[in-house]
Amino acid sequence: MNIFVPIILIGVLLIVAILLALADFFLKGSGEKTLTINDKTKINVIGDETLLNTLSLNDIFIPSACGGKATCGYCKCKVVEGGGPIKPTEEPFLTESDKKEGVRLSCQVKIREDMEILIPEELLNAKEYKAEVIGITPLTHDINLVEFRLIEPEQMAFKPGQYAQLKVPGIEVIRAYSIASNPSTTNRLEFIIRLVPKGQATTFVHLAMEVGDILTITGPFGDFYLKEDSDKDIICIAGGSGKAPIRAILYYLKDRGMNRKVRYFFGAKTKKDLYYTEEFNNLSEEYPNFQYIPALSEPLPEDHWDGEVGLITDVVDRYCKDLRDAEAYLCGSPGMIDACIAVLEKNNIQQENVYYDKF
Repeated sequence: MNIFVPIILIGVLLIVAILLALADFFLKGSGEKTLTINDKTKINVIGDETLLNTLSLNDIFIPSACGGKATCGYCKCKVVEGGGPIKPTEEPFLTESDKKEGVRLSCQVKIREDMEILIPEELLNAKEYKAEVIGITPLTHDINLVEFRLIEPEQMAFKPGQYAQLKVPGIEVIRAYSIASNPSTTNRLEFIIRLVPKGQATTFVHLAMEVGDILTITGPFGDFYLKEDSDKDIICIAGGSGKAPIRAILYYLKDRGMNRKVRYFFGAKTKKDLYYTEEFNNLSEEYPNFQYIPALSEPLPEDHWDGEVGLITDVVDRYCKDLRDAEAYLCGSPGMIDACIAVLEKNNIQQENVYYDKF
């Protein structure tokens, strides 16, 4: 066989691929298209950009913890018309139900034709903010409280339990963190951020961030928040930095006189992993409706711990025997959340009354 034949064939295939790509660009990507959002908002689109970026350029922000790299799966939306076939990069994040309903990853869908999408109405209220770091306070050996002052816009209205996204300057990494501050204070935001080994964002927060730094914050996001129209008793369960959204919920309830009965279970390994203990103990003294129950799974002799001992699920099981008229708010790792749900269901909670945020 002539040695030049394979080379010629490869060359021909490359030329064909280039011509097809150029044809696709000129026939679909370069003309003007219309993006319709929720049957009412229309955006004229020119070029060959992703849906996620197009929305962002038009001040409509969809959660995307990975910055559009198809590794988080947060940027889902429903594509009613257009969008092309599902890409292999989307497959790991889409259930069979998602596929039937037209759910796609907006970071992987390019606008090459007129497109119609549906997104939750609350996402239309999310904005991009410039914010100044005004405080960094160590809470434990690996958890910091970070306080921001909003510069532009100056106010963010959020529901207790929701989260926002921080963009790490320089490397443009985006990470989501629950808002830990009082919803009534709209010009400042607080985040409780735990150091994750080798985590780019948390390493920046713990080792490089300084008071006076200016960062970009986007939000608010999330459907994990206090159901304000309910009067049911509340069970809160959290561990580690999962205290953040629960803290915002408790601030909200405190402002309203703690008019609902609340039991807050917080799980930690040793005493050095506990924080805000005094704050929540004071809250329980001020409001008889509120009870704070911290538990250590592996207390050390030097901890001199006389509180609850064991996995937080075991402690919840000891305290909660009939939850049919209660609702629960859970925040923590997927494994912890799943174990807590099992215990709550064992004690008769209604599945529709369990709300959680896995991270």
